[in-house]
Amino acid sequence: MAKTQRDPAREQFWRDAIAAWRSSGLTVRAFCERRQLTETTFHHWRRELRRRAAAAPLTAPPAFVPVTVVAAESDPVHSIEVRCPSGHVVTVPGADAATLRELFQALAALAGETPC
Repeated sequence: MAKTQRDPAREQFWRDAIAAWRSSGLTVRAFCERRQLTETTFHHWRRELRRRAAAAPLTAPPAFVPVTVVAAESDPVHSIEVRCPSGHVVTVPGADAATLRELFQALAALAGETPC
């Protein structure tokens, strides 16, 4: 069976429709009724776009970002805090050289890079 060509305009229509639905606060049924869309097609495209997003390679590989080392006099154990752009914070208590090495190796492996 031949693979069908993707229609970028159709894909963009559904990306926009799903984004509008998410911000609308409506149920799928109510949203589709207002937009005169079939629920079956809506669910198909939502699933398909999720599948495509999961299969698509990252547009840019993750990279390490500059860090600032700040002495914390109130922290005699010397813990490390990694603050992610997403807002997540990872705290590593008792940070010695071996712990740091493991942390950076794990981060590099996640990023597909050579550890520092």
